[in-house]
Amino acid sequence: MSLWVDKYRPRTLDSLHYHAELTARLRALASSGDFPHMLFFGPSGAGKKTRVACTLRELFGPGVEKIKIDQRVFMTPSKRKLDVNIVQSNFHIEITPSDVGMYDRVVIQEILKEIAQTQQVDLNAKQRFKVVVISEADSLSRDAQAALRRTMEKYMSNMRIILCANSTSTLIAPIKSRCLLIRVAAPNEDEMSRCLNEVAKKERFDLPPSAAQEIIQDSNGNLRKALLVLETLKMQSPDLTGPLTIAKPDWETYCHKLADMILQEQTPQRVLDVRTKLYELLAHCIPPDVIIKTISNRLVDNVAEPLKADIIHWAAFYQVRMRLGSKKIFHLEAWVIKVMSLYKHFFYDVDLTGDFED
Repeated sequence: MSLWVDKYRPRTLDSLHYHAELTARLRALASSGDFPHMLFFGPSGAGKKTRVACTLRELFGPGVEKIKIDQRVFMTPSKRKLDVNIVQSNFHIEITPSDVGMYDRVVIQEILKEIAQTQQVDLNAKQRFKVVVISEADSLSRDAQAALRRTMEKYMSNMRIILCANSTSTLIAPIKSRCLLIRVAAPNEDEMSRCLNEVAKKERFDLPPSAAQEIIQDSNGNLRKALLVLETLKMQSPDLTGPLTIAKPDWETYCHKLADMILQEQTPQRVLDVRTKLYELLAHCIPPDVIIKTISNRLVDNVAEPLKADIIHWAAFYQVRMRLGSKKIFHLEAWVIKVMSLYKHFFYDVDLTGDFED
């Protein structure tokens, strides 16, 4: 039995529930003879991958849904083996190169070169090219992005590339200039309510407006999260009446405890304690960007107004440092120490407005 978020995922452009103007634009692009490279960007749960899948179906027909999952092995220059899961059909291939970390360039080069140098063999195919969908494109290293740029220039006739990213800020300008940028904004409350009620109708139960509003407020524009929460609550309380308890993910609760630890005590020993917990979060594959964002939000909710801007400023500063460096824990810990310093000196009225960036 599949989750509701997968069971009721739209399969065609006609079945999409919001962003009608964007849907019409995608349909026009798919039916035109000149389909470009594309970059879909927007917040998590806004519907980027759903729109990519619907666009592929509009391009190639229902055959694009006949997919298989393969595990490919790639060899790095240092003879290290990399295992990568690939989702593919006869018409497209989906990869997430950032899964292999700093070796993403190897995956990009090998797969794109292989796809680009082969012609479409299905004589009944509507298009003469294959599509490569790259997820989490904003996590690609600079080397991988440079390799991607060269491939986009060289093999345009046999291949189109669709990138999915939460933000375009980390992508190099040459890639952005070679793609048609498609922004998929998060749905508003009315659109989310309509989607939730439609799922409830298909599952044959009534969704109380108060429950729908509570789910929408908790999901912050993430429709995928809203549907998962709805299904969870339905399993816990079939009639969805009375007070609802929306459980937070363990990692989020852990981050909130970390933020509270930072504010409770600012000592070298507390830095060591926080470091241990940061290591634990990283060991459980929580992305460092998510860690710093979640802790920042919690801190901002619990500090005095003059400190809020500084906390966000230094979070952004060390987030950039994390992207440039290789050891994430160094920059996370440096940010924690900076926040502790700001917080402690705030109560002693010490001026910390000087330039500490050097």
